[in-house]
Amino acid sequence: MPPPDPLPGTAYGFLSTYKPVLPPRTPWGPVEAGHSSRADAGGQLSNPPRPSTPRVLGIAIPSPLRRLFDYRPCRETPPGGWQPGLRVRVPFGRRQLVGVVIECRDDSELPLTDLKPVDTCLDGTPLPADWLWLCRFTARYYQHPLGDTLHQAMPVLLRQGRPLEARTRERWQPTPAGLETDPPGLARAPRQAELLEMLRQHPHGLGTQAILAQSFTREQLRALADKGLVSAREEPLTAPWKAGEPLFAEPALPLNSEQATALAALHERLDDYHPCLLEGVTGSGKTEVYLQLIEAVVGRGRQALVLVPEIGLTPQTLARFRQRFRVPVVALHSGLTDNERLDAWEAAASGRAPIVIGTRSALFTPLARPGAIIVDEEHDGSFKQQDGLRYHARDLAVARAHHHGIPLLLGSATPSLESLARARSGDWRHLSLTRRASRHAPARLELVDLRGRRRQGGLIPPAIEAIRETLTAGHQVLVFINRRGFAPTLACHACGWLAECDHCDARMTLHRQPPLLACHHCDRRRALPDVCPGCGSGDLRPLGSGTERTEETLAALFPEVPVHRIDRDSTRRRDAFERVLTEVRRGEPCLLVGTQMLAKGHHLPHVTLVVVVNADAGLYASDFRALEQSAQLLVQVAGRAGRADHPGRVLVQTLHGDDPHLRRLAEQGYAALADQLLEERRAAGLPPFRFLALLRLESPREEAVNALGGQAAEALRRWIGERGLAVDCLGPVPAPMERRQNRYHLQLMLASSRRSMLHEAGAGLVAWLEATPEARRVRWSLDIDPQTLS
Repeated sequence: MPPPDPLPGTAYGFLSTYKPVLPPRTPWGPVEAGHSSRADAGGQLSNPPRPSTPRVLGIAIPSPLRRLFDYRPCRETPPGGWQPGLRVRVPFGRRQLVGVVIECRDDSELPLTDLKPVDTCLDGTPLPADWLWLCRFTARYYQHPLGDTLHQAMPVLLRQGRPLEARTRERWQPTPAGLETDPPGLARAPRQAELLEMLRQHPHGLGTQAILAQSFTREQLRALADKGLVSAREEPLTAPWKAGEPLFAEPALPLNSEQATALAALHERLDDYHPCLLEGVTGSGKTEVYLQLIEAVVGRGRQALVLVPEIGLTPQTLARFRQRFRVPVVALHSGLTDNERLDAWEAAASGRAPIVIGTRSALFTPLARPGAIIVDEEHDGSFKQQDGLRYHARDLAVARAHHHGIPLLLGSATPSLESLARARSGDWRHLSLTRRASRHAPARLELVDLRGRRRQGGLIPPAIEAIRETLTAGHQVLVFINRRGFAPTLACHACGWLAECDHCDARMTLHRQPPLLACHHCDRRRALPDVCPGCGSGDLRPLGSGTERTEETLAALFPEVPVHRIDRDSTRRRDAFERVLTEVRRGEPCLLVGTQMLAKGHHLPHVTLVVVVNADAGLYASDFRALEQSAQLLVQVAGRAGRADHPGRVLVQTLHGDDPHLRRLAEQGYAALADQLLEERRAAGLPPFRFLALLRLESPREEAVNALGGQAAEALRRWIGERGLAVDCLGPVPAPMERRQNRYHLQLMLASSRRSMLHEAGAGLVAWLEATPEARRVRWSLDIDPQTLS
C-alpha cells in the first residue's frame, strides 16, 4: 500500500516536518469584500465521488489566484458522475478557460443562483489520480496556485480541451483471399500486385506511412481493399507490450563486482519505497545498473520513469534504451510537437509504455503501474525550474516515489550536498562505483598557472602543445570554456569604455557569427560600434575569450583538423547537436570546443585530452552554491577524457592555483571537497542543514520595489514574532544583478532549521502579499528551496 498523505519522513527533510499550512484568509489585514471564490492555499482538496449530483463544483482555474472558483454543474452529467479530476470548460470573465474539478459539494459562499454554470465537461473519466495527487502536493509544497500548477503539469493540447485518448494508425495485411496464389483482378494492375506481394512478406502488417515510403499510393491500397485482398486494423501509435513477449533486443552486459552489489541492493526492495544514491565515477557503468533495474521492474509488469537533465542527453539515452529493450520506450521533452507529447503522455497513463524517459517536466507524467523512478545526474541544476512554478524535479521524484511505495535511484559522479547529507546520515542507502568500466582510472586534474603567460584564444603555450601532441597521436581533444560568444565584452583601449547593456547591470558579449553585441541576460542586441561612443577612438578591442574566439584560434593553429563548436548558438537547429556527436564518435582526430552542454553524461570514447580554459568562475562568486557547482562541472567535464582504450589527461588553467578548495579537488577528488563544504555549510547554517525560501520582487520603478520590500519584511517579522516561529528574515537587499531587463530586483530571504515553520511563515507572507494593494503593482514570487540567489 502506498504511504498516507501527508507523507512521513524521508527525502530532503521536507516530508518529515512539513504539513500543509492553511493560512487565514488575510493574516495581517481584513479580507476584501465581495470575494466570490474559496481559498485553497494548495491544501489537500480531495473529495470522494458522490453518488448524487453536487450543487457546487470547486474548480481550479489557471490564474495567479491561490483559490478555487465555484460553479454550478452543467445539465449533462459525466458517465461516472461529477468527481475530482474532470476537466471542464468554464466562463471566466470574458474568456472561456479549461479548469479541473477539485471539490464536489453542496454549499458556496455566494447564493447558488449567482454562480455561473459549467459550459462543458470535457472528460468521461477523471485525469489519472496519481497525477492529481502530485499536482496538489506540488502546489502545496511550493506555495503556488493549484490552478496554474495543474495547467503547467498537463500537455498543451489537454490545456486546450483535446480529449485524452490514444491516436491510432492503420496497419495493412493480406486477407485470406489475398494470400491465394493468383488472386483475381490484378492482371492489369501490376503496381497493385507488387504492393500485395510486399504485404505478403510482412505477416504482421505494415503501417500506411511505411507503405507510402515505398512509392505506393493510398489509391492502390484502397483498390486492393475494395477487391477484398487486403484489410486494415486500427492500432495505437504506441503498441502495448504483452507479458510473455521477448523483453530484450540484445542481452545485458556483464556486471563487475561493484555494479552487481549495487544491483543486488536495489533488488532487495522492489516492492516498497527504497531511496538509493548511486555515486559512481564518470564511466563506471551507472547506466547499465539503470538498465538492469528497469529489466526487473518491467519484467514484473510495472513501469519505470527515467529523468535526465538536458534535452541533449535524451536522444542518446533513448537510443540506448530502445537498443536494449523490445518494449515501447517513450520520451517527453521540449523538442516534441504538441501531438507527440500528448501521445507519449497518454501511452504512459494507459500503461502501454513501460519505460518513460524525459527531462524535468516528465516528472509529471502519469503512470498506470509505477515501478521505479531513476534520476540521472541528480546534482544537475536544470532539474530546478527557475520561473513560474519553481519546482525541483529531483525533490518531487522523492515525494512521488514515497507516495507510490517504489524504489528511487539517484545517480551521479558528483552528488549534490543535499543528497550526500541524506545518504551519509543513513536516511538513504549509499551505493558506490569507484572503478571505470575501462581499464583506465579517471584522469586527475592538473592545475596550470595562467599568471604572467601569453594567451591565444584563452589558451597558453603548454596547453596548445598538449593539444598538438594529442592530435598527432590520432586522438580527440575537448576544450571546455563555459562562455559562449567571441569575447565577454568589447573595450576601448584609449579611454577604458566597456560595452554595457542599457537594460541590465551587465556587460554585453561580443559575437562574430553574426557580428553584434548581445546581452545574455535580457537578449538585447545591437550593432558593433565603428568608434568608441565615449571618446571617438577607433581602438576597440575584445576582452577575454568565448567559444567563438577559441574556435577561431584553434582553427588557425590546426588548419588540417576539424573544429566543432558546441554551444547554445551553434546547436539551435533541430538535431544539430546529435549530428556533431555522431561525426565525433567516428573516431577521427578533431577538436571539440564547447560549454557545459558537453559536460553532462556524453560518452566520447576517443577524447583523451580535456583543456579547461578558465576554472576560476565559481571560486569567489557571491552565491554560496557556486563552489559546489563549479567543482561538479570540472569533475564532469574531466570525466569525458580517457573513457575507452587510452588514458586521459585534464589540464585546468587557473589564476588561483593555490586556492585551497581547488587544490583539494585536484589532489583528493570531489568526495574530499564535498566533506569540507558540508562542514562549512553546517557551521554557517546553510542548506542542507537549514532551509531557505526566497521572496523575489521586481518592478520598473525602483521606489515601488523598495517600498513593498520594506513593508513585507516589517509585516513578516511581526507575524513571526506573534507566532513564535524560529524563522530568520534577512533583507530586503538588492539582487546580485539589481537591474535586469529594465526592471529592479529585490530579495527577502527566509531561513529556518525547521521546514514546517519556514512554510508557515511563507504561507503567511504570500497571503499578506495577495491582500496588499501595493503588491499588485509589483511582480513577486516565492521560491521554496532556491538553488540560486540571483
